Amino acid sequence: MQFGRSYEEFTVGETYAHWPGKTITEYDDHLFCLLTMNHHPLHINAHYAGETTDFGQNVVVGNYVYSLLLGMSVPDISGKAIANLEIESLRHVAPTFHGDTLYGETTVLDKRESKSKNDRGVVHVETIGYKQDGQIVCIFRRKVMVPKESYLETRGGEQPARPVPRPDKNWSGRPQASVSA
Repeated sequence: MQFGRSYEEFTVGETYAHWPGKTITEYDDHLFCLLTMNHHPLHINAHYAGETTDFGQNVVVGNYVYSLLLGMSVPDISGKAIANLEIESLRHVAPTFHGDTLYGETTVLDKRESKSKNDRGVVHVETIGYKQDGQIVCIFRRKVMVPKESYLETRGGEQPARPVPRPDKNWSGRPQASVSA
């Protein structure tokens, strides 16, 4: 399974559909709110949301929606990233509710080689998030610094810093012929 991409593997105009989607539970939303100290009653008080808002129910906190989409994109986009350089824009265009399933996809808008180091480049992408009915709820654009193949080759290839298991009293080691990358 691929985890991230090198600069050479990105093609402008290509879209990556992230899998799997994630059904957002009340627990997920409330835990995220509590961890981030966002105690707005729109997100954590069903009575308040039901009686005083246009939505009539809790709305999933937007930063959680964004964080899920960003996380969904990592295996396809930034799994090999050197740095996330910029979030250019972030728009929440429709509400997400408990029980909605979120899906995401990312399109490569542009890419350029680094101006200061020849072993990396910058990829400009747009990610959209949408619910089970296809309604788009979140759109964001970002720039990610990713390595070129030459960078990866000098730092251990596809799985840099991966340790080698040592045989001991519990495991005698694998047969030489069964090792694969």
